[in-house]
Amino acid sequence: MLNALKQHWPEYLMEAAELGLFMISACSFGVLLEYPGSPAHQAIADPFLRRVLMGLAMGLTAISIVYSPIGKRSGAHFNPSVTLTFWRLGKIEKWDAVFYILAQFVGGVLGVTVSSLVLKTALSAPTVNYVTTLPGEFGVGVAFLAEAGISFLLMTVVLNVSNQMKLARYTGVFAGSLVVTYISLEAPISGMSMNPARTFGSAFSAQNWNALWIYFTAPPLGMLLAAEAYTRLKGVSNVLCAKLHHHNDERCIFKCNFSNCSQ
Repeated sequence: MLNALKQHWPEYLMEAAELGLFMISACSFGVLLEYPGSPAHQAIADPFLRRVLMGLAMGLTAISIVYSPIGKRSGAHFNPSVTLTFWRLGKIEKWDAVFYILAQFVGGVLGVTVSSLVLKTALSAPTVNYVTTLPGEFGVGVAFLAEAGISFLLMTVVLNVSNQMKLARYTGVFAGSLVVTYISLEAPISGMSMNPARTFGSAFSAQNWNALWIYFTAPPLGMLLAAEAYTRLKGVSNVLCAKLHHHNDERCIFKCNFSNCSQ
């Protein structure tokens, strides 16, 4: 444990920063598009169009993080479900996975906390509510299935793209495109989380723990099922690395099979 912390603490801080930045972006665009006093909200009456714009904003945020210097180095998980899945696939050591997950939760909380200091009552307004992820009108059962389903599809795409040499460098684009689609179309069903730390960060500031169990169970379940399906079809040896972008010169702390790996 101490050896992992001593050697890889920069990557842990990067994971915290990545989800923190993601949450700052989510809070900022949430206020811009959903706060009643926002000029953008007043100018765009159609809630679906506002949701599409939110999806574009968050998809581009995710892509930017994946291809940023810190994303290239840490692997740009910023999601405990992703880290847990790569641990199950044997690509990340136990203590690295533990510290990644802890850092992600800290980053999620800090991102929303910093946003609340800047955005104040606009972020806490009922229409924004700290961009919490909550079940939609169809209830918790449907929300659980939806979260598991979108998480399964995301990890299926990530594994299939990141492990093909001709496509691997575009993994972040594929993942970001799914974020755009999910927020545009699926968000009314489950709130579109796929990320326990993302949901916890909002819930912590909002003090709204409604149906938190969904977002702690469905995303990891969906991604682990995707990993199980992938390994049964293609074998665990065909999982090259836990990084979403490996075509770079940044250090890699994972059990990596890329020829250009810099340990």
